[in-house]
Amino acid sequence: MAKNISFTLHFWRQNGPKEEGHFDTRQMKDIPDDTSFLEMLDILNEELISEGKEPFVFDHDCREGICGMCSLYINGHPHGPGVGATTCQLYMRRFEDGQDIWVEPWRSAAFPVIKDCMVDRTAFDKIIAAGGYTTIRTGQAQDANAILIPKPDADEAMDAASCIGCGCCVAACKNGSAMLFVSSKVSQLALLPQGRPEAAKRAKAMVMKMEELGFGNCTNTRACEAECPKNESISNIARLNREFICAKFKD
Repeated sequence: MAKNISFTLHFWRQNGPKEEGHFDTRQMKDIPDDTSFLEMLDILNEELISEGKEPFVFDHDCREGICGMCSLYINGHPHGPGVGATTCQLYMRRFEDGQDIWVEPWRSAAFPVIKDCMVDRTAFDKIIAAGGYTTIRTGQAQDANAILIPKPDADEAMDAASCIGCGCCVAACKNGSAMLFVSSKVSQLALLPQGRPEAAKRAKAMVMKMEELGFGNCTNTRACEAECPKNESISNIARLNREFICAKFKD
């Protein structure tokens, strides 16, 4: 049975990447604990608007844990204290009555703040555009069984493809590294025969674009793996390193 909780909400306010930001504080009272975190923020905005104040800006879209838009840093954790879940899958029952809740944006030089907790993540789109695709001309779609793929490889490729590109790995990493994201996108193609013809070009292009955009280096602290809402494995990073080294040897 649901119960109501009250808590102190500290939420980040910032008008743009070149402006100074600050926390606003508000007492939230009698919020049902079966309310999702984003629904709680909707309640906050309804209260702010009714008082003639500017609403709090945050990203959201599907609210089903699929799109990765709900990029909030909550009490020191990307997407909040839940494991294997996005912010929209986080419910207020994970918090205690009377608790302080701190809400911040992803903090990375590569993800400049647009407004409040909405950040610009087009850097990820640029990395994908650099090589996260196949350009093989195959004509009409082949029969699904035309290219035989071992099930372990297909399963691992599917696991890598489950990355939703939310940027949680960057926010969790002390270096602001995007290696888990890039390696997942490289792995989902490197594990399949359709992705092999362009494997070397892909690895080099995506790593170079990642570095160009200002993401940090990976130092294997595994914070990205621990916080990832889709439980992506750092084994993908090892695969990316192998792909990159092999590509350089080919050069």
